[in-house]
Amino acid sequence: MTDLPFGRGGSPLQNLILRGYEDTVISAIQCVKEIDAGPVYLKERLNLNGTADEILIRASKIIEKMIVKIVRENPTPFPQVGEVSIFKRRQPHQSKIDFHEVKTLDKFYDYIRMLDGEGYPNAFIEVGNFRISFHSPHLRSGCVESQVKIELIHKSGEGSQ
Repeated sequence: MTDLPFGRGGSPLQNLILRGYEDTVISAIQCVKEIDAGPVYLKERLNLNGTADEILIRASKIIEKMIVKIVRENPTPFPQVGEVSIFKRRQPHQSKIDFHEVKTLDKFYDYIRMLDGEGYPNAFIEVGNFRISFHSPHLRSGCVESQVKIELIHKSGEGSQ
């Protein structure tokens, strides 16, 4: 989900959104031993508006068309050109909102939406004994609206309440 060789590695969607990208490229590549390093068959544009699930649905439609084109046309892959940059896979604990980094409503919205997809740990904050997770965000004029889930945190060594 990047314009390879830019963005090789893990969590491309989240890394792109964190860096402020609004559009990207899906690169169809030949698999080789080194991750994301193979020659490129095709590249197609992808807009990064919406939640992670919405973006992934759009990406899957583009990928389906790319597969058909590769099968029908059998293009010759070309080497990746440019400076290699590596994205690190995000870990679940990184879904905790860091208010030193998230300082604007736009960034708050981006943080929630980039993690609002099946299989991703939702953005969250911890307040006292509670974890408040955010999903289904909408950026409105002057605010971010979101659904929340509030859970009691069971800290090790403590009984449940």
